[in-house]
Amino acid sequence: MTNSRIAAIDVGNDSLKGMFGKMDAEVNIPNVIARDIEDRPIIGIEELDTQDPLDGIHIRVHSPTLKDNNAIYRVGNLAAKSNNSTELDPGSSKSEEDQTLIMLFASIALDAVRNDSEFKKNNKVVEANYTLGTGLPLREVKEGKDVGYRSRLLGSVHQVEFLVTPRYQGIKVNIKFDEVKVYPEGFAAFINLVMDNNLNIINKDLIDKRILIQDIGGLSTDIAVIKDRKVDDDKAQGFNLGVSESLELIREEIRSRHGIELDSRRDVVEIITKKNDRNHIMVKGSRTSVHDIVDRIMLELAKKQYRHLRNMWQKNSQTEICYFIGGGASVLKEYIKTLNNNLDGYNIDFFEDEKESIWMMANAYYKLIADFSRKTQKVSQQEEQKLAKTK
Repeated sequence: MTNSRIAAIDVGNDSLKGMFGKMDAEVNIPNVIARDIEDRPIIGIEELDTQDPLDGIHIRVHSPTLKDNNAIYRVGNLAAKSNNSTELDPGSSKSEEDQTLIMLFASIALDAVRNDSEFKKNNKVVEANYTLGTGLPLREVKEGKDVGYRSRLLGSVHQVEFLVTPRYQGIKVNIKFDEVKVYPEGFAAFINLVMDNNLNIINKDLIDKRILIQDIGGLSTDIAVIKDRKVDDDKAQGFNLGVSESLELIREEIRSRHGIELDSRRDVVEIITKKNDRNHIMVKGSRTSVHDIVDRIMLELAKKQYRHLRNMWQKNSQTEICYFIGGGASVLKEYIKTLNNNLDGYNIDFFEDEKESIWMMANAYYKLIADFSRKTQKVSQQEEQKLAKTK
């Protein structure tokens, strides 16, 4: 049997979060890519070897599942510095975008080269086998897009070639998936709230409650309705409303008012959420407030999110609590809390630990795929033992 490493990956609209192996490695890469027509110039091999690979992901991706095959990309921090960088657009489907797959393959290739002792390695080619747990927005799963997405990943070899990437230049990684599980994001959030890594119940108070989970992402919002320990698929809803458009508006207004060019939406998020000097930027070396811009645009978005909460609560009147999760929730937390205190006073909760909220999906996928992997191994061991007895 081939050696298969676990990968649990949340391709979020702001960034990709991935957990690998026995939770021995994780990666967080801004979800930004930029097409490259030719190899970027090398500054100097010594300098290249001392840089962090995450700051210089430069790859060629070959996969029959891509609409644009064999193209060269800058990914993450390196892409954010490019003039032609692209982030996912509002209204796009995560399951149908090349960008989702490029991010996914890049993160797995990085993990494979860091842990190449687990795989067959022939010269500068790593043959990497993975068991993948990932997810899609509820709306896309309800439309059946998870089936096509899974089949695009299974059954093909996807190759990532590191070009001018620190430490890994010239290495090729052939990625093959032994199994792919695609989970609806709302269900994954529930699993993470109530179960530990071995899927034992850790939150008995929550397990039989009627819960809403409002997951605010970059491009979409999912509201999962949990009752009788499972997601009510009929009542759960997905909306094409995330924080990306508002972040873009803030970025545009900072550009037009202050002449400051921010590289990506991630830069806007950092300005809004940083502990010190929150909502401030440097203009010609002077600390300048952008509070009024941020407050106006974010409050408008918070009102729309609150409207969705109110509508869902009215349709599910016996709900006991709503949890807000995701990167968007941590950005909007104070605005939504203020609205709720002044208006309906619903029983709502946020995760004070920002990292826990942002990594919730990746954590959940890890729990689910690790459990699946354990069960599969157990079954194959039992079959091997039966076979040995018959010989």
